[in-house]
This record gives sequence, structure tokens and C-alpha cells, in this order.
Amino acid sequence: MPREAEPSANEKAFLLKALQDEQIRLDGREFDQYRPLELTFGDEYGVANVSLGKTKILAKASAEVTVPFADRPLDGIFTIATELSPMAAPHFEVNRPTETEVLLSRLLEKTVRRSGALDTESLCLVAGQKCWSVRVDVHVLSHDGNLTDAACFAVVAALRHFRKPDTSMENGVLTVYTPAEREPVPLGWLHSPFCVTWSFFGDEGETALLDADWMEEQVRVASVTISLNRHGEICQIAKLGGVPVEAVALLQCTSVALTKVKEFSTYLDDKLAEDTKRRDKGGFMAELRAENDRIVG
Repeated sequence: MPREAEPSANEKAFLLKALQDEQIRLDGREFDQYRPLELTFGDEYGVANVSLGKTKILAKASAEVTVPFADRPLDGIFTIATELSPMAAPHFEVNRPTETEVLLSRLLEKTVRRSGALDTESLCLVAGQKCWSVRVDVHVLSHDGNLTDAACFAVVAALRHFRKPDTSMENGVLTVYTPAEREPVPLGWLHSPFCVTWSFFGDEGETALLDADWMEEQVRVASVTISLNRHGEICQIAKLGGVPVEAVALLQCTSVALTKVKEFSTYLDDKLAEDTKRRDKGGFMAELRAENDRIVG
């Protein structure tokens, strides 16, 4: 397996000296500032492209009718699949998950699926027999640090943008309608959780940075990922090794994270409203009428 490229000793020393002695980041950002976040939706429902600085994520949601799990007969199925290919970084390999990919998958699973963000009961079609299986595929296109926050935002955006085919049940027969027959319907969404990742530097982790890029991730001594929604409800706090972090510092990080999550939520709502306005030019019936308009004059 190819090894991940590491910054040189001089690069590490320069970055740490800038952070601890000069109190500045190499890219000029404040310690609690994110890189520019951009979100675009595809022509198809459920496709979200997210750019966080040079980190780029593509998330695609899809759905199919399947059989529910035997122990959850009244619930649909929801899964998240992540893929880190050599296109994202040279040290990633196809079909050989690295520690980064495994941790990313687990964090997304805990943040979105286990927090009950998606109403899985609304995915049930026939109890114990048929249900919707919703899947989100996360593709990392470019890795420049903080995959977790960017991937989580992409997953939530893709799910909220997605529309599944409408269905009906008559005389025990399930009918799934095409988009031409009936307008697809959105998923049952309960709340929007987002990840906010802090990185700590110094011998005792006294310096905290938000949204570390790849270079900063190589020299940090600890990291904490806080998952919460705009109402301040914490879904998880993940600290995967590293030096201990003071409780007071963690509370301060959580307070800033809540502010950032509210900004994420507002930005996503605005983008969804823009996309809806772009797609809806009077509705499906208006499109049909437009084809039959006659010029009077």
C-alpha cells in the first residue's frame, strides 16, 4: 500500500511556530474560520457537490424497493457508503479501505443515521414485506483536509434534495409511479445534523483550530469532531486518541460549533430554495400547458 506523503521537518516547524508564536495560520484564516464552502446541486435529484477549500466531495442519494430487516419490519433501510479512490489522494487504493475511510464512514453513520435525522418509518411501504432502501454514496474527489465536515454536509444536502418516486397501494398491489406520472416526493426529514471538527496543537493541545487543512492535520496532536443540529442538540462527540483536552476548552469549542452549524443550516436552506425556484417554473402542469400554447395576434 502506498504511504501517505508527509510534510518535511522544516514545514512542520514553520507551521507550528506560526501558530504558537505568531498566532497566525499559513492561509491567513482566523483560528475559528472555515475555508470557503460551496454547494451545487446536479440536474438529477439527490446529487450534491460540496467544496470546502480544495477538499471536494460528491454525494449521490438513491432509493429502491426492497424487503425490510426481520427485526425492523416497520422501518425502511438507510445506508451510507464512502469511497476514497486514488483520485482523491495517491495513497488511497480501490477496495482497500484505509483508517481514514473507516473512521469517516463511522462518523457519518453516527451523525446522520443513528441520530434519527431521516424518518425511516416513513420509508415502510408494506409492513414486513416491502420498504424503501435509501442509500447515499459519498465520493471524495479531492482531499485537502477535514473530510468529515465536508462529507457530512454533502450527505445532508443530498438527502434533503432527494426525491423518491410516489407510490400507492390498492387491493394489496403496490404501484410505483414514474416522475412523468406523479411528482416525486421528498424524504421524511426530522433534523439536520452537521459535523464541526477542531484540531489541537502544542505539547498539551493548548491551541485549537477549526477546519484544519491537510498540512495542519499532519502536525496536530488531537482532534475532536462535534456533531449537532441548529437547535443545539448534540448527536455525538468523537475524540479519537491524541492528547487530553480540557473540559473548559471542549465547552468553548461546542459553543463556537453551534454558531457554525446555524450558518451551515441557513446556507443549505437558501441553496435548496434557490434550486426549487430554478426547477419550478409554475409546476408540472404549467410545463404541459406551455407545450400547447398558441400565439394569438
